[in-house]
Amino acid sequence: MFRRRKDNPETVADNVDETATEVAADAVEDVPDADVETVDRSQGPYDVSEVPDDGLTRLDLGGLRVPGSDGMEIRLEVDEATQQVAAVTCVLGDSALQMTAFAAPRTEGIWADVRRQIRGSLAASSTVEEVPGALGVELHATLPMAGPDGRPQPQPVRFLGVDGPRWFLRGLVSGRAARDRAAAEPLEAVFRATVVVRGTDPMAPGDAIALAVPAQVPEGMSRREPAADRAPMKAPERGPEITEIR
Repeated sequence: MFRRRKDNPETVADNVDETATEVAADAVEDVPDADVETVDRSQGPYDVSEVPDDGLTRLDLGGLRVPGSDGMEIRLEVDEATQQVAAVTCVLGDSALQMTAFAAPRTEGIWADVRRQIRGSLAASSTVEEVPGALGVELHATLPMAGPDGRPQPQPVRFLGVDGPRWFLRGLVSGRAARDRAAAEPLEAVFRATVVVRGTDPMAPGDAIALAVPAQVPEGMSRREPAADRAPMKAPERGPEITEIR
């Protein structure tokens, strides 16, 4: 399911979207000496030059091509100031994965430096630790976020990062998948199967790779309202609110 949203956050990922995006963008503005970490990307995430013939249907969001999954909702996070799509969030059950792609130097990765910046930014308000994961080193943190009653409650999150050719893909996992491996697997599969389209234009390290509302919906998805007892895939139309797609 795909949805475009501008406000009224509904998930844990929504509550940390703005902060996490700012941290990641700030962290990669100037990283000439960033460490290079080798991660096996043979199973993704993929550069647009590496897309495998895997039969997956991917939604073209400009800088990212995101695969669909049964029962999954995809939300486009819109920057209120610029009206540009800032990130994409995949919601599956009570778990969410937010993804943003950034330009990176031609010869160096930036995830190690981004991690240091995130740790420094969150140190005063959260416990943060580096943990080896299926996609390499990741950060686990506990952030205070508004609960159902509006009061701050500690919520676990995971920061994922993978360096590609001249790009960096960051993922923020929240909800049950932040600590439950079984719940995390389908969202990690989405992260791995995502394709990054960096483009050839010059970009400074740390510049966000532009995302956009899809011009068309892939075959197999339809613009219609879901049945009340089903959780279909959805896709967005242009406008302040979106029609959902299955």
